[in-house]
Amino acid sequence: MKASPVRQPLQVFLVEDATAVRRKIAEALSAIPDVSVIGEAEDSASALSGIAESGADVAVVDLRLASGSGIELLTLLAREHPSVVTVVLTNHAGAPFRAACQRAGAHFFFDKTSEFDAACEVIEALVKQRAAPAR
Repeated sequence: MKASPVRQPLQVFLVEDATAVRRKIAEALSAIPDVSVIGEAEDSASALSGIAESGADVAVVDLRLASGSGIELLTLLAREHPSVVTVVLTNHAGAPFRAACQRAGAHFFFDKTSEFDAACEVIEALVKQRAAPAR
């Protein structure tokens, strides 16, 4: 009988300027089985280097950051780390922001206030997708 491979947790990096909000998001994501929050940043430059150094699978990004912008970060991640899945979680959820994030390369976009559960469901789906046997 073949031993099943050890499942590695989905590694998530949080980019959010508000410490209290970052804590709540980290707590919610860490409660999802097979998800590990491996790093956090409050600005674009720290996020880019942290994501690169940590080998994150997913970056959860707010648009308003302590310095730099989430859209700028999305553009850099799409160009420099295209394998990182980007999930925008923001209070700036109007159509122009959604369109700008899509142009910047975001994979998913959620309103922090009304779509937080949906963002968590996407993270859960990524865990399941990763655990599915390759065909």
